[in-house]
Amino acid sequence: MEKSPSFAVIGGGSWATAIVKMLSENVDTIHWYMRSTYAIEHLKKQEHNPNYLSSVEFDINQLDLSSDINKTVEAADYLIFAIPSVFLKRELDNLKVSLEGKVIFSAIKGIVPETSLIVGEHFEEYHHVPADNIGVITGPCHAEEVALERLSYLTIACTDEEKAKVIAKHLSSEYIKCKISDDVTGTEYAAMLKNIYAIAAGIAHGLGYGDNFQSVLMSNAIREMKKFIKKVHKMKRNINDSAYLGDLLVTGYSVFSRNRMFGNMIGKGYTVKSAQMEMSMIAEGYYATESAYKINQEKGARTPIINAVYGILYEDKNPKKVFKKLAEKLN
Repeated sequence: MEKSPSFAVIGGGSWATAIVKMLSENVDTIHWYMRSTYAIEHLKKQEHNPNYLSSVEFDINQLDLSSDINKTVEAADYLIFAIPSVFLKRELDNLKVSLEGKVIFSAIKGIVPETSLIVGEHFEEYHHVPADNIGVITGPCHAEEVALERLSYLTIACTDEEKAKVIAKHLSSEYIKCKISDDVTGTEYAAMLKNIYAIAAGIAHGLGYGDNFQSVLMSNAIREMKKFIKKVHKMKRNINDSAYLGDLLVTGYSVFSRNRMFGNMIGKGYTVKSAQMEMSMIAEGYYATESAYKINQEKGARTPIINAVYGILYEDKNPKKVFKKLAEKLN
């Protein structure tokens, strides 16, 4: 009889917590790395994450909690990384055990700032993980709705279909539906780009633009996303699939979207620093904007929305003036 694979989740935030909840529906033991020893001790006593999705109660007997990333990585066959991209390199620098033979799935929706690579490319180039041992878990799916067990959908992408099926099987439940894809690069770039467009949507809302403008902004955003992804990884894909358009829409419109919230604060007049200090969670789109802008300087896709957000966040341009000009370029 074939041995069941073991699973580890790397990260202590809301998305990591949601993934552990999904796995707990199907897996007896989940190895879970959290950097915070306080959070681990709280979880052991109170059976919930003190900082994120605190309404989710866990059976502690299912959890092998550790603040030692090496112990957690060594214990599992499948490693699901769900930490902000800005912290990924720092965590991996602490890794002493080998990743040989491990299957890596990224639930990170961003670019590694130090290398300007999406997470899968970073693992392949800097940690020599074979491409067919790397996959992506993407939405449209907000952690908060997973906590409420509201029907949600995931796309699991991997060039090795069987590995995608393993992850899909172990994340699926009555309230989680999974589909698989072979567009690893495209889905990962889409997950990164939609955060930038959500910031744009938030800025527009903060400036007082209404739903009519928002709909045009999102319509242009999906076409811009298609052009960008085609430049970085040309293959046959349907940009209207849920992993692209669906994820963009939920991030652009949802009250749970931290990137939209961040953009809304910028539109209302907050500085970048003050908006970051006010938020308790990382807005991945802030870091993604700089990386996407720099990547596109080489690729040359037409990206007026990314350029506008970059100008506001990194060149200190006036949001009102930038969006007035942007509005003339949309159709």
